Amino acid sequence: MEFFKKNKLIIITGSIAALATIGVAALLVNVIGKQQEGKQTVFRVVNLEDTQDDPAVWAKNFPIHYEMYNSTVDQVRTRYGGSEAVPHSPTNADPRSVLTQNKLQEDPYLKTMWLGYPFSVDFREERGHIWANMDQEFTGRQTNFKQPGTCLNCHSSSYAAMMKLGNGDLDKGFHAFNKLPWAEARKLVNHPVSCVDCHNPADMELRITRPALMNGLKALKATQGVKDYDVNKMATRQEMRSYVCAQCHVEYYFKGPEKTLVFLWENGIKAEEILAYFDKVNHKDWIHKITEAPTLKVQHPEYELYSQSTHAKAGVTCTDCHMPYKKVGAQKVHDHHVRSPLLNIDNSCRTCHNVPASELKARVETIQDKHWEIRGIAMKALVELIKDIETQMQAKAPEVKLTAARKHQRNAQFYIDFVEAENSTGFHAPQESLRIFSHALDEVRKGQNALR
Repeated sequence: MEFFKKNKLIIITGSIAALATIGVAALLVNVIGKQQEGKQTVFRVVNLEDTQDDPAVWAKNFPIHYEMYNSTVDQVRTRYGGSEAVPHSPTNADPRSVLTQNKLQEDPYLKTMWLGYPFSVDFREERGHIWANMDQEFTGRQTNFKQPGTCLNCHSSSYAAMMKLGNGDLDKGFHAFNKLPWAEARKLVNHPVSCVDCHNPADMELRITRPALMNGLKALKATQGVKDYDVNKMATRQEMRSYVCAQCHVEYYFKGPEKTLVFLWENGIKAEEILAYFDKVNHKDWIHKITEAPTLKVQHPEYELYSQSTHAKAGVTCTDCHMPYKKVGAQKVHDHHVRSPLLNIDNSCRTCHNVPASELKARVETIQDKHWEIRGIAMKALVELIKDIETQMQAKAPEVKLTAARKHQRNAQFYIDFVEAENSTGFHAPQESLRIFSHALDEVRKGQNALR
């Protein structure tokens, strides 16, 4: 009897040990499998050519990234940004079934500020990258006005088209592309901004494919004592995580009859330095319909304002906030669902800021509320100056007074638009935005004094 008891104990102990061994082995197999899954993030199904601009082809190697990229079709509004879906009955002229809110209806000051320019005809809230090509094709700013192919540098995946136009010479293709009328350039592009515009298909490293940024950074670095700067050879990996966004999210203009896309950084990257460039080359975007002032229209200077921010000084990049890391299975990948950090606070903000998401959101919205208040004051003041100039024109005031007032209108308009056209509603650089608004108000004051 004692023998059976001892054997039973041995059998039970052995069974437990065997099960534990099997469990540990299974756990190790699972861990090793996850480790391998984490390391093997790419399964090459197709060979990607340097000019392959179709993201669906890249998707065969990078299905997770492609799924996230397609999520930029989403329309979600934050308090001051994002977009909301506005139903639209498709027509032959505009086949879109969903639009975004009309900002000219939301803010009549904008229409007065831009009178005589295409933006006073059609200006809607921006939405995700996947809409970039379509929304430009059917905006009234394009259908009702002649636009150059230059616009498609950023509203499309234009790298392949430029390489083809230049027979492999990107710079040559860039200049040929800019010269084309918009309708002709549109025939050469098939997709909105896509994988090839930011990634080298050979190794997936970030790269710059837009000559305008290459030239702009070369000019900017020259002001800092760096000669012959080559962004693709000299930029750090961390810098590239913002530079790929700066290929488009910047202020610019179309230079000369060739409509060459130029980033205006040869004096520096601040608002007044860019305005000085415009004054030097005597550029105007249009003549204001009411006051006849030679006026400027600023376009989305996100990179310029971000560069003045505390985040930039701390080394935080665009992708850290707008494309943060996320876990997909065992893989750690950048979220290619590019969007407002306010829609992804845990991943975008709380990796650095160890406070509740609700507190972070409230902090951002407090900054934006104050910015919006100052914006309203500045825009109202500009519209009043426009009306004052109109009144003095009707009263046949001396031309010298009108010319001086128009110059101040031009400057005030530029400063206000520099902050208005930037898409963070002041958050990227709150103090810099306030400083620029103060310059705008000072220009309005000087303009009204000039009319006395």
